[in-house]
Parts: sequence; structure tokens; C-alpha cells
Amino acid sequence: MEINSETLLTELTQYVNQHLEYGNLLKNKSESSLNQRSNEKSWSALECLEHLNLYGAFYIPEIKKQMNSSSITKTDVFKSGYWGNKFALDMLLKEGMKTMNTFKSKNPIHSKLDKDNVINTFIQQQKDFLELLKIAESKNLTKIKTSITLPILKFRLGDTFRFVIYHNERHVVQAKKAISNP
Repeated sequence: MEINSETLLTELTQYVNQHLEYGNLLKNKSESSLNQRSNEKSWSALECLEHLNLYGAFYIPEIKKQMNSSSITKTDVFKSGYWGNKFALDMLLKEGMKTMNTFKSKNPIHSKLDKDNVINTFIQQQKDFLELLKIAESKNLTKIKTSITLPILKFRLGDTFRFVIYHNERHVVQAKKAISNP
């Protein structure tokens, strides 16, 4: 996949702005509505956000580190890698999409979560992603590589952003469903 870098960053910024807006809306929700789940194996809205917070705690510093240590000049076109594109597309919401298993360390089910802490962390991470996307406007999204939570793979910066932000979108939608469908 090839896409204009500016177009990609604009699209991703729109997602993150929506996630930030949703995080702010959740501040007004009751603790009980944020902790409700449709069944014993499903996540509550708060657990969805905590899951994203756990991933954000890995990806935000990794992206920042790789962008700060790179002097590779910007290009106008982002060329996705095979695995990065596959993983990113797998995160996109689509009809008949399958649920995926997560690492045990990133699974917050049945955790005792503090509403304010989880929501405030989520909001701060969305602000961090917006800042990183702004910095990425002057970076080479194809040549800069980042580690991912699977230790053997590295993704191109543009694919890492796509993967993480699409993953966030997936779980924000899941959180919305958890609140609206108890």
C-alpha cells in the first residue's frame, strides 16, 4: 500500500481526536455503567480503555524514541510493509470481524480499576498520540522502524501508527457497545 504521508497522518489524527473526545465524554459516566459487561467473558468499557492504556505505555515511548533518534529525511509517500499493513488492516473494523486473543499481560478483565485514573491516562495518551503525529509530519514514515509488542518484528513508523490507532478504534467501539448493551 502506498499513500501520501500527509493524507495518512490527517486520517490518523481524525481517529485520535475522536478517541480523545470519547475519553472526555466518559468522565460524565457513572462507575457502574463503565464497569458493566454483557457477559462474564466480555470487557467493560473501563477494561477496554485499560487495555489500550497498557499498549499505549509501550508504544508511545517506543515511537517517540525512534523518531527522536532518526535523522532520515521526510518523504511525501508512505510505503507500507507487508506485515505492518497486514496487522493494521486486521485491526480495522469490518463486518463479521473475529475477536482476537490478547496477551495475558494486556488483559485487564476483572481487574479493580480506578475510573478517574483509567480515563485520565487514556486521555493523556490520546494527547501524546496527537503530539507524536504532529512530529511525524517531518519524519520518514517508511524508513523509521519501531519495535512492536511481538519481539521478533519491527514495523515501519506509518504502519505502527496505523496498527495502534486502528487498534484503539476497535476497542473504543467495543467500549461504546459495553455501555449501550449491558
